[in-house]
Amino acid sequence: MSVIAEIIDTLEYKVEKLFTKSKALEKNNQDLRLELNKAAQIIQKQSEEIEALKKQYETLKIANSLLGSDNNKRETKLKINSLIREIDYCIAQLSD
Repeated sequence: MSVIAEIIDTLEYKVEKLFTKSKALEKNNQDLRLELNKAAQIIQKQSEEIEALKKQYETLKIANSLLGSDNNKRETKLKINSLIREIDYCIAQLSD
């Protein structure tokens, strides 16, 4: 009987060890998920900031061109022409 008791004790020890390891892995998994969520939020915030900075950059380029800079004159003229076409379209819509 002592052989069977020894096998049962060994089995219980191994099951406890597996249970402890499982709990540790679950905690680690949960921590990693939290870290991943935080990283995703940071990425989203940075993406929004990048988009805002791109818009600000475009606005500054146009303002710089309007002030007399030769660097982006063509782009500014195209933007102004586009705005004029939009205004003409709106006036045409209002006239109907």
